[in-house]
Amino acid sequence: MTTTSEPTELSEPALSVRQVLTLERVLAGEPEVVAGAGQLDRPVRWVHVAEAPDVGVMLTGGEMVLTTGVLLAGDEDKQAEYIRSLHRAEASAVVLGLGRAFPAPPEVMRRAAERCGLPMVVLHRPFPFAELTEEVQCRLVRRKFAAVSLSESVRTALTALITSGAPLQSLLDEVASHSACPVVVTNLAHRVLATAGERSAVDDVLRDWERIARQAWGHHPGRSGTGGGSEGDGWIRAELGGRGERWGQITLCGHRGDTATGRLLADRAAEALVLHRMLGGNSAHTWEEQSAQSLLTDLVSGVVPARQLLPRARAAGLPVNRRTFVPLVVRDVEADQLDRVLRMVGLSGLVAELADGAVAVLLSLARDQDALVLTANFAARVHSEAARTVVAAADPRTAWDDVPTGLREAQHVADAAGSSAALDLPAVVRLRDVHLRGLIRLLRDDPHVQSFAERELDGLLCGADDDMLSVLRTYLATGRNKSRTAQLHHVSRPALYRRLEAIQTRLGIDLDDFEQAASVHIALLAHDAQQS
Repeated sequence: MTTTSEPTELSEPALSVRQVLTLERVLAGEPEVVAGAGQLDRPVRWVHVAEAPDVGVMLTGGEMVLTTGVLLAGDEDKQAEYIRSLHRAEASAVVLGLGRAFPAPPEVMRRAAERCGLPMVVLHRPFPFAELTEEVQCRLVRRKFAAVSLSESVRTALTALITSGAPLQSLLDEVASHSACPVVVTNLAHRVLATAGERSAVDDVLRDWERIARQAWGHHPGRSGTGGGSEGDGWIRAELGGRGERWGQITLCGHRGDTATGRLLADRAAEALVLHRMLGGNSAHTWEEQSAQSLLTDLVSGVVPARQLLPRARAAGLPVNRRTFVPLVVRDVEADQLDRVLRMVGLSGLVAELADGAVAVLLSLARDQDALVLTANFAARVHSEAARTVVAAADPRTAWDDVPTGLREAQHVADAAGSSAALDLPAVVRLRDVHLRGLIRLLRDDPHVQSFAERELDGLLCGADDDMLSVLRTYLATGRNKSRTAQLHHVSRPALYRRLEAIQTRLGIDLDDFEQAASVHIALLAHDAQQS
């Protein structure tokens, strides 16, 4: 498992030089920055009091060095070398207490520090250095323990979610609650797979996601914190991958805490997501399906306005500018089959399973393409993969706001045509093709229709004879064609006649009478719609 921060162990917490200079005890010394003012955000890992001219050999990097310069007074060469040695040791800053050795800031040290980019601070009022070291060390230790506590808290919470079988979204919601900023998971092409955080903040991030992501990190995934200092703006990323292969990244977008905490959260989140994938047998492709499913489900439900879902669609890689959208719902086929067909025919779109087992497909076509022809080609390829599939379509839409209505229309057509798959249906079924069946489907929840169906079919429903209902259903659906009905039920014509006579006796009707047959047909359609 790899993430972008190396090593993956807890990062050393630090204060910045700027933060140290704002401490009350430091302010009492009247600090003045005389060199390296542009480097005050350097981290201070520790505070070290040293008077020796060769102090650099005793440092490991990140120290703020406190000195009175008593051993440097009167020797400008030593003063310059002192600053250079601190620079070579990667000290974070040097603080000089003015006094007997240096009543004023030494110009040689100031110039050397400016050339090296080393922050140099002088204290105009003397005070015990021990107070400063105690204050800073205590704060660093507290931050260390706080970081350890946060790390374990996040890891424990995420591990508990994983072991309980929680979905990806639950993990991301947990990360977002700790980071207090939008969290985005993408593949290596910057396609958004999942998000978490306050909805309005997430939408703001996604509104121009691809441009932002590529501008922040370039076209090639790199280490966290690379790409133009994005971490300074709170954009912190960790890579997702394992066994030498990267397959995505998680990004904290606009994290307002310190960078070390942001890296910690990103690393812990990355670890959890990789573990979630390994234990659940999931793949990055499955996450893409989940992303499409969430988007299309929200579009179908209409709970979220389509305009608010536009950033998510764009971030998921769906072309949305000046496009023609074709909403489809397909039955009796797997989502991965349709996804494969979509790639085979070279069309842009999203594929997702709906709650009732149907699969929604949203095609996105260029305005100059023939939407009807391309939809027919797609349906033909689908039928070649699964012959008894029903491909239901709404009319093409050129406005994104009309897509939810189109998806619901396609879903209605698929529901109405579902039980007619064995009958003659066009390759692409539309609203005009479902006729009376479509109307009954819309009215199925009306109490009057339910009462009518029960009353008309009472003779068969009470007997719970599914075979008689099946024969009646086929007989009426084939336009009362006895030969075709006998053929479909694999019985002889005399046997079929006996069954039809029994049905008429049970219902007390004459199926040769058009009005009575039509009444029973409508009741049967309503009954089937209610059962489904």
